[in-house]
Amino acid sequence: MASLAVRLTPGAAADRIDGWGTDADGRPVLKVRVRARPVGGEANDALVRLLAKTLGVGRSAVTIDRGGQSRTKMVRIDGLSNDEMRTRITGL
Repeated sequence: MASLAVRLTPGAAADRIDGWGTDADGRPVLKVRVRARPVGGEANDALVRLLAKTLGVGRSAVTIDRGGQSRTKMVRIDGLSNDEMRTRITGL
C-alpha cells in the first residue's frame, strides 16, 4: 500500500499532473489539476480517476484517506509500494 500527499487544484482547463512540489512544512506533494469543480465531491472523484489511470490500477484501489474537503489530501493506493508508485509517476 502506497501513501501519497496531493495538492489538488479544481476547475482547471484540463486534467493533468503538474509534478512534485513541497507543502508549507517542506514535505513532498504531487501537484494535480482537474477540470471538475469542488461541488458534491466531483473534484475528488476526478482525482481518483486520474490517479488510477496514471498508475495503472483500478479505481477501487485509490482512496482519499484524509483531506476530503481540503486542497491537500492524503491518498492511499492499494497494490503498489511507495517506490513503485513514485517510479510510475516520475516516468510520465
